[in-house]
Amino acid sequence: MVETRLKPLKAGLIGAGIQASLTPAMHMQEGAAQGFAYDYQLIDLNQRGLTPENLPELLSKAEQQGLSGLNITHPCKQLVIPYLDELSDEARALGAVNTVVLKNGRRYGHNTDWWGFAESFRRGLPDADLDAAVQIGAGGAGVATAYAILSLGLKSLTVFDLDPDKAVHLAQALSALFPETTITASGDLVAAMGSASGLIHATPTGMAKYPGIPLPPELLSPRHWVAEIVYFPLETDLVKTATQRGCRVLNGGGMAVFQAVGAFRLFTGREPHAGRMMQHFDSLTSGSNHSSEVLQ
Repeated sequence: MVETRLKPLKAGLIGAGIQASLTPAMHMQEGAAQGFAYDYQLIDLNQRGLTPENLPELLSKAEQQGLSGLNITHPCKQLVIPYLDELSDEARALGAVNTVVLKNGRRYGHNTDWWGFAESFRRGLPDADLDAAVQIGAGGAGVATAYAILSLGLKSLTVFDLDPDKAVHLAQALSALFPETTITASGDLVAAMGSASGLIHATPTGMAKYPGIPLPPELLSPRHWVAEIVYFPLETDLVKTATQRGCRVLNGGGMAVFQAVGAFRLFTGREPHAGRMMQHFDSLTSGSNHSSEVLQ
């Protein structure tokens, strides 16, 4: 019997304060299951005393070390773009990159965050009413989730943010991409929830450092579906409250897993086993007290 040895695979994650990230574990576990000798390294700017200004040298070093790709997280998703050779259509539209493929001396920027949310939503809330939805949060995560839900066919989206200018900017940018859809920024959450069929939450509220719920609980009713992006903890106050009030609820775990599924596919050229990656994620988060990561 001839032993087949697969080429070792190297990848990494660049970001600040990423020691609690589950991305390396998800990639390496799936790599091992597929026969890869997968080395996935954390490149934590905080730990290394670096800033986003060091991105050019970090990218060059990754190429020199033979990495197949890099995941990119806060605060580098926008800042990495000038150092890339090509962008996918989605990354260009979103103005954010979370996955860089390094191949043949070129750097290709992709965004799997939006697809991760879309795939999680499609699987977790397959019959959701997409007539009208409210989104709380217009930051980096909010750009991805809004793009995702609009790509799934949402007819009307109302965006809220503590910074009204950010909500306006996101609504205007998305209106250009989805001209057939009604996308507005608003400060009247009561009225918007009164006519909406669902809610997307895209802020850090619900994490240990940002406890609480992002809207008055009485605004939630059984007709609403609720999609959360925070996944440490999986059962945020919003998830608990929405469930108690009879809503159909999607926690943030699926987005975390499926963005990794998309990145694994890009790095390896192989189709990952999404169900296996979800099971591994569940085992990593079961009983976990982690509270430091949200997709940004």
